[in-house]
Order: sequence, then structure tokens, then C-alpha cells
Amino acid sequence: MAGTLYLCATPIGNLEDMTFRAVRVLREADLIAAEDTRNSVKLLNHFEIQTPMTSYHEYNKFEKGRKLVEKLSEGKNIALITDAGTPGISDPGEELVRMCHEAGITVTAVPGAAACVTALTISGLPTRRFAFEAFLPPEKKEREAVLSSLEKEQRTIVLYEAPHRLVKTLKLLAERLGDRQVSVCRELTKRHETVYRSTLSGAASYYEEHTPKGECVLVVEGLSRETIEQEEQERWTQLSIEEHMEYYLSQGIDRKDAMKKTAKDRGMQKREIYNYLEKIKNS
Repeated sequence: MAGTLYLCATPIGNLEDMTFRAVRVLREADLIAAEDTRNSVKLLNHFEIQTPMTSYHEYNKFEKGRKLVEKLSEGKNIALITDAGTPGISDPGEELVRMCHEAGITVTAVPGAAACVTALTISGLPTRRFAFEAFLPPEKKEREAVLSSLEKEQRTIVLYEAPHRLVKTLKLLAERLGDRQVSVCRELTKRHETVYRSTLSGAASYYEEHTPKGECVLVVEGLSRETIEQEEQERWTQLSIEEHMEYYLSQGIDRKDAMKKTAKDRGMQKREIYNYLEKIKNS
């Protein structure tokens, strides 16, 4: 009978956030696959966990992943941990989970800390809908594609960033997304946890003068519906009312409905469109 892969969340800073279940699963597993064994051994020693460890990271995820799947197929239970937080979120655990599903191996999660959700909940920005983008891609073409999609994103946006790239990223986001509200969350769950709320440009200026330390989570305001409607109205008003009407009439829409649509697009009353067209016709 095949074993089970356990995705075990570990603290993102405060060791008291380790769950009782995670400690038990890590003790009972046959093997722990860790992103960085040198880092994880400190955690295991703190909780007196003596389970053998092996490395599983971005640079060996395919070769080591196949070996781990073999062990799972033989009936071994394996616990996967990342340096901090929940495995599979912006780390190579995603690949191992995929391989296990393809091999018919059971995967379950031992939930706990996750930096993206922690930052979102304390950001003061809307939490009902959000888009998690992790780190912006380093490759220019891919990064451009992500930024283009974020320009019209209405959900709250959650991004990760390293402290030495924080100011550059804040400026880039301000340039591409407009000067939206942002909460910069640092040192989450630790003694010096901070949430700095400002605009993207304001946060960039602040961190140019106050060198950030620790990994950062950026929670960025989504594009408001009001802004989208305003941008659409501005786009339509680049056309004359006659051109706007012709746009709809050329699609086979009758004159009455074309006036209605034109009025809605431009934030006007239908009567205003009618009166304008009558004035033009009679002039």
C-alpha cells in the first residue's frame, strides 16, 4: 500500500505558531523532505523531532521528486516542509504534489502559517477576493505579461519581495498600476512586525529613507469599479457623439437602442443624446 505525502506548514517567524498536529506528523513520518536542511534542522531540534531529512528544492525538484515518489509508492510516509510557511505556495512543492497525483499517491495538508494570507488579513485592504502573484518574474517578457494583467486587476493583489528590491518594485508598480494604496508587511509574526500603509509612490519614498529588513509582502489595492467606469467613459469621449452612434448603428442596432448605449457609455442621459442629435440635424 502506498504511503501519504503530508504538506506540513511551519512557522513564518514565531515558533509558537507550530501546530500540535504538525509536530506529531513530522515525528511519525518516515522521512522529511526539506527545502533547506540546514535551516530546517533548527526547527526540528527545537521540537525534538529526530526523523531523517533529505533535501528537496528548486534545483533538484524533478530528480529528487521522482525518488520521493518511489519511496511513497513503497509505502513510506513523507512530510514536506519549506523554509517557512506552507509548502506548495511559491515553492517547488507544487511539482511534487503534481507528481504524486499522477502516480495515484495520496496528498494531504497539515495547515498552518502562510505569509500571503497573514499579510492580507492585517493589511486593512479588502480580503473577499484577492490575486496572489508571489514574486514578480525576473525574466523581462514574463514580468511584462504579469504586469499587464495586473493593470486591470480588480481583486486585492498580494506579492512577495526581497528587501533589496522593494523600492524598485514599488516604483515599478506605481508606474504600471497607478498610485494605488499598498500595505507593506514585514517581519510577519516576529518581534519587529510592521505594516506600513501608504500609496505605492509614498511607500517607495519611505523605504528609500528607511532601509527595509526582512522579507516583504506587498498587499496592493485592486482597481476600483469606479476607476474602470471612468476610464471607459474617457475612452468613449474621444469619439464624437455622431461617431459613437455610428459605432452601434454599424452593428445593426436600431437608433433607439444605439442612443441608449451611447448615453450609458458616456455617463449621460438618453434625452441629452437625442437633443444633441436633433440639434445637429436641424442646424
